[in-house]
Amino acid sequence: MSELSYLSAAELTTIGTPTLWAVTIGGVLALLVLDFLVTRRPHEVSLREAIAWSTFYIALPLAFGAWIWNRYDSELGVQYLTGYLVEKSLSVDNLFVFMLLLAAFAVPAVLAQRVLLYGIAGALVLRAVFIALGAAALETLDFAFLLFAIILIATAVKLLRDALTGHEQEVDINKMRSVRLLRRFMPVTDDYRGTRMTVREAGRRALTPFALVVVAVLATDILFAVDSVPAVYGITEDPYLVFATNAFALLGLRALYFVLHAALSRLVHLSYGLAIILAFIGVKLGLHWAHGIWKGVPEIPTLASLGVIIAVLAIVTITSLRATRSQELPEREVVESR
Repeated sequence: MSELSYLSAAELTTIGTPTLWAVTIGGVLALLVLDFLVTRRPHEVSLREAIAWSTFYIALPLAFGAWIWNRYDSELGVQYLTGYLVEKSLSVDNLFVFMLLLAAFAVPAVLAQRVLLYGIAGALVLRAVFIALGAAALETLDFAFLLFAIILIATAVKLLRDALTGHEQEVDINKMRSVRLLRRFMPVTDDYRGTRMTVREAGRRALTPFALVVVAVLATDILFAVDSVPAVYGITEDPYLVFATNAFALLGLRALYFVLHAALSRLVHLSYGLAIILAFIGVKLGLHWAHGIWKGVPEIPTLASLGVIIAVLAIVTITSLRATRSQELPEREVVESR
């Protein structure tokens, strides 16, 4: 066994005992069931309701982070908080894509949160699969860290290219393979039928637009999992912490969507910030891989990573708000002149 292989396997210790895993998974499932009960009767989400649920879903992971910090040590606490911040940042980008999909499919406001909930449930399942695969790769493959680094840097380049061309702001549902495949095998109704995914018309089973948008959201979940899981493995190699950060970041997306719906369109520089963050974590993983071969290669501490991530998010938020504010002023002057 090579030195790197031995190092990777040794470092993949986890605080996740069987009991802790069972309690965490049970808690996640309970929260998902609660969300499905809340959305059982489709309704438009008020800002007050969205803020209340968002506050709960932000306070819960922060309280869990405090427990990690006190129960174990500050290093694991910083790893958890940094990983959670990375996943939450990526999930906001997910929300932007979800917003485009909901608009492209003309989803009624009363059905939006149920579509989001299906997307969140699918994302949790996919993240769990990718986390297990990632842990297995880190334990058995000498070049797993390098592979993750390449994935993140390639994703960062794509994000940057899409941001420069404006491609990420376009969604053509007719070009989506998942939608084309469904339409090839089953007819689709012209209108929504509540939360029903299939109905019987003229003696044939037909899909509803609700089913199409759910499938489209689940398809995008696969793409998001490809970069989000390697990103958090760049912060911590503990599979339990990787799962916990992903779960907590995803659970509050349903409510956060309605809080940030108006603000999402103003975060015009978010893709640039996420590209920088993913590239930075990719470099961090690459250095970690090289350090396993030659001890003289420096590594980036987790605390420094946290500082970089916070700084990048703060900068792109400020520049985004300033850019959109400068665009709104001329429009406001035109309206007032009329």
